[in-house]
Amino acid sequence: MAQFSIPAAEAKYSTTIEYFRGIDLLNSPSNVDESRSPAAPNMVRDQVGKVRKRMGYTTRTIAPNGGRINGVFFLGEDRLVHAGTSLYKLAGTEWTELAGDMADDLSKGFVFEEKLYLLDGAVYRVYDGETVKPVSESAYVPTIIISRNPDGGGTSYEALNLIGTAWKESFLGKANVKEYQLTAVELGEDPVTAEVLGADGEWVEKTEGTDFTVDRETGLVTFQTAPGASPVTGQDNVRITAHKAREGYADKINKCRICAVYGVGGAEDRVFLSGNPEEPGQDWYSGFEDPTFFPDTAYTRVSRDGSAVVGYAILGNNLATFLKGQGVGRNAVIRTGSLDEDGEALFRVTNTLLGEAPAAPWSFAYMGKEPLFLTERGVYAITAEELTGEKYTQERSYLISSVLMELPEKEEAAACIYRDFYVLAIGGDLYLLDGQQRTYEKDSPYSSYQYEAYYWPGIGARVTWVEDDVLWFGTAEGKLKEFARNVDDPESYNDDGMAIDAYWETSDFDGKTFFKNKTFTSVSIRLAAAVLTGVKIYAQRRGLWSMVFDAKERARYFDWSYIDFSKFVFSADRTPRTLCGKVKIKKVDKTRFRLQNREKNEPFGIYAFGVEWKEPGSNYKR
Repeated sequence: MAQFSIPAAEAKYSTTIEYFRGIDLLNSPSNVDESRSPAAPNMVRDQVGKVRKRMGYTTRTIAPNGGRINGVFFLGEDRLVHAGTSLYKLAGTEWTELAGDMADDLSKGFVFEEKLYLLDGAVYRVYDGETVKPVSESAYVPTIIISRNPDGGGTSYEALNLIGTAWKESFLGKANVKEYQLTAVELGEDPVTAEVLGADGEWVEKTEGTDFTVDRETGLVTFQTAPGASPVTGQDNVRITAHKAREGYADKINKCRICAVYGVGGAEDRVFLSGNPEEPGQDWYSGFEDPTFFPDTAYTRVSRDGSAVVGYAILGNNLATFLKGQGVGRNAVIRTGSLDEDGEALFRVTNTLLGEAPAAPWSFAYMGKEPLFLTERGVYAITAEELTGEKYTQERSYLISSVLMELPEKEEAAACIYRDFYVLAIGGDLYLLDGQQRTYEKDSPYSSYQYEAYYWPGIGARVTWVEDDVLWFGTAEGKLKEFARNVDDPESYNDDGMAIDAYWETSDFDGKTFFKNKTFTSVSIRLAAAVLTGVKIYAQRRGLWSMVFDAKERARYFDWSYIDFSKFVFSADRTPRTLCGKVKIKKVDKTRFRLQNREKNEPFGIYAFGVEWKEPGSNYKR
C-alpha cells in the first residue's frame, strides 16, 4: 500500500515594536536593540517611547554683509547678531550696525548688571542698550596708592587695571609743597587731572596747563599754587589721575574668548576670562561686581605644561576649569572662592580631576544641573558628586560617540539647551541628546547613564540658540532660521518650502533562527493621525531596498482649517491608525525595514510597528 507523508505546516511568527528610543550609530544594524534605529535622520522624540518627524525651519532674515553668523546675544528685548566682522542690532528684519571691526570668529557674551559684555578674541566690548564700545573706554580707574607723600612713599591700595590705562594716586599734602611725584614715569599723552580737597570739604578739580604742569618723562606734577596741608587731619587731600599704556596689558583681556561669571561662595559677582592664545594656561578674574576692572594681580596660572583653558563649568560653590593640551595629568582644575583675613578674594585650587578634555569652548551647556561638553571622544559631563574624586569619566553620548569622534573641526562645534534636549551643531548637522530618556549601557560602565540621541543632517547650522521657547540657528551664509512652533500644523513640516526626508530604520529582523530561510508576509504600523500624513515602508533584501507598502491617505483626517484637495479625505477619526499590508519577501535570512515620509507639509509620527513571517525549515543558502 502506498504511503503518503503530510508536510509539516510552516511555522508562523510575529514581532512588534511599541517603544521607540533613539538612534544607535555605534553597533551594526544586526546588533541594534529593536527599540532603537541604526539610521533615523530628521526624527525626534515625541512623547517618551514614540518618535516623529522633526518640524521644519524658515529663513527669517539675512545679515546685510552676508557674513557667517558667529553669535547671537540678548539684552532685555534687544537682540544682537555677530555676523562676519560686524555686530548688528536686529529688530524684526531691520539690521542696525553697531560695530564693524569684530573678529570673524565664534564669539561669547555675558550679561552683568544690565549690560552685555562681548568677547571675540580681538576687543573686549560692552553694550549698554544704546551703543557698543571697547570696555577700555569706560574701564574702572583704580586708586593704586594712598597716603602718599608728595615726594614718594605711601600705602598700596588697588592694583592696576589691565584693560585701562588710567590710575589714581592719593596724596597727603604738605604746606608750601608744589611738586608731587607719581609712581610711574613716561606717562601717556592723555591729559593728567587732579583734585584738591578744599576747606569746605569739597573736592576742587584742577586742570593741566592752567593749574599745574606735568613732566611726562619723570612723572612729576608741579602745581602753580601749592595744595597745602589737608584741611582734615590724616585725610588725603590731593588726588591725581594719570594715563600710561603698558605693553601687553590690554591684550591679555582683549584676546580672551572664554568667560564665566563666578565669585566667592558661588556668588555671581566676578567674571573669569581666558582663551588668550598667547597665554593659553592662564585666566584673569575681575574686581568685585565690576567686569571693567581686571587687576594685574588677579590671575591664576592654571596650567604650566602648555595646556590651554577651553571652558568653565560652575558646580555648586566651585568653579571647574577645563584644560586641553599635550600635558599628562589633570584635565579639570577645581577652584573654590573664599575671603582672606583682609577681606580679599582668593580662589584656591581644591582638586584636580582626570578625564576627557573638552574639544570645543562653545559646546558647554547645562542639562539640568550638569554641564555637558564635546570632547574628542563624544559628549561628556561632570557632576558635583565627582568633585571629591579623581575622575570625571561621565560619557553621555555613547550611542553616537563613534560618529562624533570621526568628525573634523570639533573646535567649531556649538551647543544650546532646547527644552529637554542638548543640541549640538557641528559641521552643519545637529545632534540631539534627550534629557528625558536616560539609559544605562553595560559597555560604558564608568558612566552612570547615557542620553538617547537623534540626528538632523544637512541643517547648515553654525550656531544655535533659543528664543521665546523656539529653536533658532545661524548659518555660514549669514542666514537666521527659525524652527516651526506648532507640531500639529502641516505647514510646520517643510524646510524653506522644501520637503523633509525623515525615516526610521529598524534593526535587522532575523527571525526565530538566524540561519533559517524566512518569508515575510505582512507589515503593520500604527501612525499618529494627522490632516496630512502617510508612510512608505521599504524592505532591504540582500542589501537592496524596495518599497513593499504605501499607506497613502489612510492615516489622514478631515479638518476645515487645512484643505489640500489633492489629498482630500472624509474621515473624522483623529485617533492613531493601525495600518496593515501584505508583503512577500521570500528566502532571506534577514531583512530590515525603513518607515519613511518625505512629503512636503506632512507630519509623521510612529507609535508601533509589527511584522509577520514564516520559517519553512530549510537552511538559508546564498
